Amino acid sequence: MSVRRLAIFLLGLCLLCVNFMPEEQQAMNSLVIEADAGKHTINKNIYGHFSEHLGRCIYEGYWVGEDSSIPNVRGIRQDVVEALRKIEIPVLRWPGGCFADDYHWMDGIGPRGDRPTLINTHWGGVTENNHFGTHEFLDLCEQLGCEPYVCGNVGSGSVKEMRDWVEYITFDGTSPMADLRRGNGRNEPWKLKYFGVGNENWGCGGNMRPEFYADVYRRFQTYVRNFSGNRIYKIACGSYGENYEWTEVLMREAASQMHGLSYHYYTVPGGWGNKNSATEFDESDWFETMRLGLKIDDYIAEHSTIMDRYDPEKRVGMIVDEWGAWYLVEPETNPGFLYQQSTLRDALMAGLNLNIFNSHCERVQMANLAQTINVLQSLILTKDENIVLTPTYHVFDMYKVHQDAIMLPVRIQCRDYVFEEEKIPCLNVSASRDDEGKIHVSLCNFDPNKAVKVTCELRGFPPPNLKGHVLTADRINSFNTFKNPNEVKPRKFDAFSLKGSTVTINLPAKSVVVVEISK
Repeated sequence: MSVRRLAIFLLGLCLLCVNFMPEEQQAMNSLVIEADAGKHTINKNIYGHFSEHLGRCIYEGYWVGEDSSIPNVRGIRQDVVEALRKIEIPVLRWPGGCFADDYHWMDGIGPRGDRPTLINTHWGGVTENNHFGTHEFLDLCEQLGCEPYVCGNVGSGSVKEMRDWVEYITFDGTSPMADLRRGNGRNEPWKLKYFGVGNENWGCGGNMRPEFYADVYRRFQTYVRNFSGNRIYKIACGSYGENYEWTEVLMREAASQMHGLSYHYYTVPGGWGNKNSATEFDESDWFETMRLGLKIDDYIAEHSTIMDRYDPEKRVGMIVDEWGAWYLVEPETNPGFLYQQSTLRDALMAGLNLNIFNSHCERVQMANLAQTINVLQSLILTKDENIVLTPTYHVFDMYKVHQDAIMLPVRIQCRDYVFEEEKIPCLNVSASRDDEGKIHVSLCNFDPNKAVKVTCELRGFPPPNLKGHVLTADRINSFNTFKNPNEVKPRKFDAFSLKGSTVTINLPAKSVVVVEISK
């Protein structure tokens, strides 16, 4: 037999053997973690949140009033505060969103009975009584132990209005605004680190062109001043989805006058005109949600490339201050309130997004999930005196170990999760090393039908001690209710083995797993 014929015969034999191998052997699932490397910090603010005057997020969510039978401190319900403190919430964005573009802050100060009411034209056309305003929000942030992120009104507001708000909050001298604050019961100024100069000014914030907004931003930000030692991190309104032109123009015209540039991306299976149910869905909807969710990785990379051209030192942070899954509202609820359940699908969505943000931490400096309570992909649902922690909440609790840790480089090879004619990688992962030297690996298995065995090589780190937690459920649309609040809840995970510097991890189908590795 000639050498050529022998080579063809051996190649055919190899292909025949591969065809009869189990799928798990045909596609090795391997992960390499450079445990002794890593130089970029995962900013804790990537685990931030967003709360708008929308539906029952503020009222019934945070605010119940001082006369409520629900336990509260100065009108702010304590069960919510305790739950958010547990996940170490680092930053909270307020008052919107689109609501910010119609919000005039002086309506929300002074005696509550004297505050004017308005119509919430963006969300449900309901009456807003302004009982939750500047003092209440900053009190909430103090109770939570988090940084406030205030979004200013560029859409219908004025430069003077924005300037006066910053002075009211932060100036400790004698001035009309500081004196007004003292007259309303707050002698000492607050510290305010993050201030957004407008919101979605390409849409609900004024339908502006990028060139026009760039000039508006330059003007408004001039008057967002640093008073009394307070240093403000100014965030310009950025882009959404694939709108790369907006990023290009803003970076070209105004990068030198901003500290951060926002970015918005919602995962909307079915599209904006044909959103699917939050709870009644099949595997095709599951697959589409994961596929769309993963797109943010490429979007961030493309917008970052544009930012790099104007800011190679990465001084300007990308602020993903609205992200999450958006479905149909729950039946028999106000469509303007955007109230939806959070299922196991959303736990995977939260995990994949946070993994992606971690991997881009050199540029991404903050991310704010939309929204914290009773709206969209919320962490908490409330009903009278009861609260429910959603699967999304539990992912944030599991992932809090990444906050302010060093992001570790990872290389992953995995089989595909195939559905009909499409496919995506079945795994998504990030890893970090905290200041105690512990390594945490967060993994998502998107495949709802098959477990995945992953061989994880830790380079430069002996891994004698392992422990972990897993979040999964029997059904892809499992969720927690007020009658059954623990349907989807983390549990101890020990489906791993250790040999030398290699850890083999057995991920259940449709699961989020966090493994801690320590010496």
